[in-house]
Amino acid sequence: METDWSVIFDYLPALLAGAKTTVYITILGLVGGMVLGTLAGLMRAYGGWLLNAIAFVYIEAIRGTPIVVQVMFLYFALPVLADIRIDPMSAAILAIVVNAGAYIAEIVRGAFLSISKGLTEAGLAIGLPHWKVLLYIVGPLAFRRLIPPLGNQFIVSLKDTSLFIVIGVGELTRTGQEIMASNFRAVEIWTAVAIIYLIMTGTLTLILRVTEKRMRIL
Repeated sequence: METDWSVIFDYLPALLAGAKTTVYITILGLVGGMVLGTLAGLMRAYGGWLLNAIAFVYIEAIRGTPIVVQVMFLYFALPVLADIRIDPMSAAILAIVVNAGAYIAEIVRGAFLSISKGLTEAGLAIGLPHWKVLLYIVGPLAFRRLIPPLGNQFIVSLKDTSLFIVIGVGELTRTGQEIMASNFRAVEIWTAVAIIYLIMTGTLTLILRVTEKRMRIL
């Protein structure tokens, strides 16, 4: 079968709709992952033994299992264990939240602990409560160091959405698969899917590089 690149334009609206779903899952998942990861990271860095242990178990359990297993657990096993049924889209978003949160937690922990303890001690010495020292002194410096590894995690999470094909989420990869199954134009369709992923990850990389440059530690 000869390639016919014009077929891409016929299915481009459907592919873009799938890409929109991919972006939607990624954004909501990463927002939740940032909140969860920051909390777990601070628990690991500054919490007592109990909070540290809780965060440690969560992080190791998630980092030690594939995200595809996690999303299938949420979608198929959770209704059996807890009688909680969630739709595929919610399961996908929750999987990104839980998965990204574990990796972001370690990024946050490392960034905060990399800041000199002298700054924390100086803040406490002038009478600031510990949370204000973290928020106003340590936090801004740590955030600058968070950007490069966070950028990598954002890109990984965006690509991980392709694995949610296993529960029928209509993101970009599943859309491409459905189109290819109807016309058997594997070369054209998967090339288009790859290009769209490259555009999304490239745009994200550019945004993160600009942000990193503006906040670079001299």
